[in-house]
Amino acid sequence: MVDVDKAIVARYSKGGQRFEILVDPDLAWALKRGENVEIDDMLASFEVYRDARKGERAPESEVRRVFGTTDIREVARKIVKDGEIHLTTEQRRRMYEEVRQKIANIIARRAIDPRTGAPHPVQRILAAMEQAKVHVDIFKSPEEQVQAVVDAVRKVIPLRMETKKVEITIPPQYASKGYALVKRYKVVREHWNNDGSLTVVLDVPAGMLEDVLREFAGLTHGDVQSKILE
Repeated sequence: MVDVDKAIVARYSKGGQRFEILVDPDLAWALKRGENVEIDDMLASFEVYRDARKGERAPESEVRRVFGTTDIREVARKIVKDGEIHLTTEQRRRMYEEVRQKIANIIARRAIDPRTGAPHPVQRILAAMEQAKVHVDIFKSPEEQVQAVVDAVRKVIPLRMETKKVEITIPPQYASKGYALVKRYKVVREHWNNDGSLTVVLDVPAGMLEDVLREFAGLTHGDVQSKILE
């Protein structure tokens, strides 16, 4: 549970009634952006208030009438997703930088410099975002903002979103664990060989290719075959 002193107010209003809860700012924004959040970890108090700062609780009858339940987890989810979250200036600044960094990381994993075929470093992407005067939205998930940022950054640095197909064969003794790793990526095709080994073709972002190969090499202690396909 969140320390009450570090919590912020999430507020939902309907029919002239106001309902408030005390929440962790980071987890509340994660939930609002559509991420999976453990509600118990987000709440600083298992109470629904009319005025959280004054400690004035909302009558149970009003909570049930508006939300159709008195289950605090369901009510809290509704308040955060559909209501308002009141952040301090410092919290907004920090969350803005976090979203910006996450977007740059995604682009670094998925895009390449078409001149060299290599991924751009994250710091170069951040600098290009600054130069292109890119503004990100803390109300949206980083994923849904990537394309707009890429379009803006392309005016500053050469950038191409590209994927690579790689064929990987995992020996029998590692095939079971390897299959779990395979499912983290986009599988083009897979085939279990007669000797129990597993051969897959993965479609991975170009900027992630070396990391993917390194991950499979680590899993198999280097005993893996890989081939980049045209």
